[in-house]
Amino acid sequence: MRALMKYSDLVDSGATPTEIQSFLVDSESVSVTLRMPKNLRDSAKEAANLSGMSLASYVKMCLIDRLSGVERR
Repeated sequence: MRALMKYSDLVDSGATPTEIQSFLVDSESVSVTLRMPKNLRDSAKEAANLSGMSLASYVKMCLIDRLSGVERR
């Protein structure tokens, strides 16, 4: 049986941002509940809207960018 790769294994092995991004999106979806300040949620919803995406998609994009070392402007 093949051992499961972890995010830290990719980072330690020097994986490229593209390899890390691929790893992050290549699995089943799970439900997540977050508690955050209302102002943060409302600002994130507004930023997502300005980018033409849902809040969930915006949060996923931000996490993927941060975890893969990609910076967007």
